[in-house]
Amino acid sequence: MMQCAIRFDSYRSFIVVIGLTILAFPQLATRAFANQIVVGNTPLSKDTQDAGQSQTEKIPGIVKEAEQKRIQMIREVSPAVVAIFSSSGDGGGSGVLISPDGFALSNFHVTSGAGNFMKCGLNDGKLYDAVIVGIDPTGDVALIQLQGRQDFPFARMGNSDLLKPGDAVFAMGNPFLLATDFTPTITAGIVSGLHRYQYPAGTFLEYADCIQTDASINPGNSGGPLFNLQGELIGINGRGSFEKRGRVNSGAGYAISINQIRYFLGHLKSGRIVDHATLGATVRSGSSREVLVDQVLEGSSAWNAGLREGDEIVTFAGRPMGSVNQFKNVLGIFPKGWSLPMVYRRDGQKQEILVELAALHTDTELMEFASGGAVRPAEKPGQPKPGQPKPGEKPTPQESPPEGHSEKPAEKLSPELKKLFQSKAGFTNYHFNQREQKRLIAHLASLSGWRGATGLWKFAGDDAKGTSLSLILSPDGAGMQWGETPFLQPAAGANWIDEPPSSGGFLAAMLHWKWLLTEGPEAFSEVYYLGTQPLDGQFGDALNTPLYDALVLSKTGATMTVFFREDGVIAGFDFKASRDQPTCNVRFSSWGTLGAQPFPQVLKVSSSGRSFGEFTLKTFEQKSSNSSEATR
Repeated sequence: MMQCAIRFDSYRSFIVVIGLTILAFPQLATRAFANQIVVGNTPLSKDTQDAGQSQTEKIPGIVKEAEQKRIQMIREVSPAVVAIFSSSGDGGGSGVLISPDGFALSNFHVTSGAGNFMKCGLNDGKLYDAVIVGIDPTGDVALIQLQGRQDFPFARMGNSDLLKPGDAVFAMGNPFLLATDFTPTITAGIVSGLHRYQYPAGTFLEYADCIQTDASINPGNSGGPLFNLQGELIGINGRGSFEKRGRVNSGAGYAISINQIRYFLGHLKSGRIVDHATLGATVRSGSSREVLVDQVLEGSSAWNAGLREGDEIVTFAGRPMGSVNQFKNVLGIFPKGWSLPMVYRRDGQKQEILVELAALHTDTELMEFASGGAVRPAEKPGQPKPGQPKPGEKPTPQESPPEGHSEKPAEKLSPELKKLFQSKAGFTNYHFNQREQKRLIAHLASLSGWRGATGLWKFAGDDAKGTSLSLILSPDGAGMQWGETPFLQPAAGANWIDEPPSSGGFLAAMLHWKWLLTEGPEAFSEVYYLGTQPLDGQFGDALNTPLYDALVLSKTGATMTVFFREDGVIAGFDFKASRDQPTCNVRFSSWGTLGAQPFPQVLKVSSSGRSFGEFTLKTFEQKSSNSSEATR
């Protein structure tokens, strides 16, 4: 049992300090009162201790209350903590449930070692089957789903942006695979630092903007939750600084913030191998540590939006930029493909733009990395990787199966379980992507009246300034007359030669929209669920940014990404004629009926962050392919 020895020069100072200690460190104070107290080299007599106790008689009650609250909090969150074991039973880690239908978070380096199926123990003493859903190899996050219940206990997510150094935190999990009865180990500590950056260390693995804590993070804790004092999930533990032998905790552990994971959660549910982002530009420090653009890739979204070498990045995603490291930290917490606001300064003038983030890695790089087997976080170059014994060194007990584990994982999978996994290039588990596709495609049922209406469509309306618009979509192509200016665009398969300038390809975009309505998703060569993302710079913070489901459809080399609100209503779509072309953003600000069918009546069109036009459609005529009859 740990001895608690407190030495002070005088009894008065003892009373003052013990009071302050109780306020600042109630746990330590509890230990002090629970054990013999020493002043100088002499233990305090019982009378002296009683005197001190009488002057602080209310404080033990406060401490006891705080202790009971902490115990109650841990009791409440423990059922959501997961002990993960590989199906072969030769390793594991930790995780935490985040929804009643069994979705749980862990580390990529835990699940990559466990395989596509794993066994998960909860503190109810039961072992559940689980299947891999999606992985983020760069951010070291994985999403799995436990099977067998629809009422799993789950952790409430907190707001990790509100953390402050010194806040009390609790790490829970399965260190050294000690949880043979599946009850988690709890270690307590404080937030030691925020916005820490842990470099890739020879792999893609990168901890950006992470939380540092002195709560013990040991091998086996990986993937487990970090809770605040309110029992809210504020991070996923995954990395620690270790001494040279690689197994000794040094009091510096790192957790991926839950707010970063919120940004990736929709992507993880897509069953894909998700990627982080790059700006398409490099940055450097100026003479006053300001963040200056060093180079910009020509043709990138940042370039198309106007960013150039020498510009100073003032804010990114709403955060002020004070250093290059800070910029990398913020950039590192977003998925590829998101469009985020940026403010830059040139010649003393500020400009606000939207930049679409490019992929940090190629698809090939990601797939090779994801299939490379277990990858554990490493320390600085030259230091052994935690969890990896030196050559010739026997594996430590934590690499062995959990001793006393009474329920050995089944070696054979049931037919029902096998159905939950489908392999496909670029996906962690295509089964979950198909499931999300079906959910979104079901929302298209309200537009089924357009099916087969493949003839000529003619719209008439005007723009926000009253300039007339005529828009024709036919099987042969699209035409548009805006005021006195005509444009004519052949259908797919031809070059996009006569698009309205600065529209990003508005006519081709509307042709693809028509194909989706008349022929359905099956008319496209590739369809997949992308995940969730904000639209048009509507970015606040992790809890207050509206996210939209994104369904990607490809045809004739072009890509259309359709965005669905949470209630299933289509908010608009992005269209890209080819990878190197600017994006045409079409947004629907209201839905009505045209030709007795539901159709968006106001189209807001933009490209590269600049408005192209806002059009109100007032009339509609349709001619079928086999008839000249028009309907209105």
